[in-house]
Amino acid sequence: MGVFSNKSGLTLIELVIAIALMAILAATVIPLAEVTVIRTKELELRRSLRTLRTAIDEYHKDYQDAVAQKKIFAEVDASGYPEELELLLEGNDWGGLFPFKKKYLRRIPRDPFDKYDDGWGLRSYDDEPDTTVWGGNDIYDVYSQSDGIALDGTYYRDW
Repeated sequence: MGVFSNKSGLTLIELVIAIALMAILAATVIPLAEVTVIRTKELELRRSLRTLRTAIDEYHKDYQDAVAQKKIFAEVDASGYPEELELLLEGNDWGGLFPFKKKYLRRIPRDPFDKYDDGWGLRSYDDEPDTTVWGGNDIYDVYSQSDGIALDGTYYRDW
């Protein structure tokens, strides 16, 4: 046998260095992964809020068009906003404004930060802009009921 032996394997020092490098990499990657998960949920929340608010606005616009074209008669004190979110799923033909029931949503999006399955917070047309108690007349706006704080420092319920 010569000076160089043909032994394979790692020495204890090489093994300790490899484990230390892996620990350092894991310590930097895990927080980045957590932020990525939160950022993805925030994007989903923004998208869900935009979808719901757009559907509510379209419903109100069609109500106003139907009243303007005398397809339906406006009720006293009616705002034209839906009384419940399910009306956005069921649709309405607005007294013949459309030859079919126009549906505004396929499904009601969920709040990704809703831990207790409380659903969306609702505000009616007569409610104050920052109220957390729904007047019950109609649905003018929706908001997250989460008490969580976003990555930008704002509360999800204020979005």
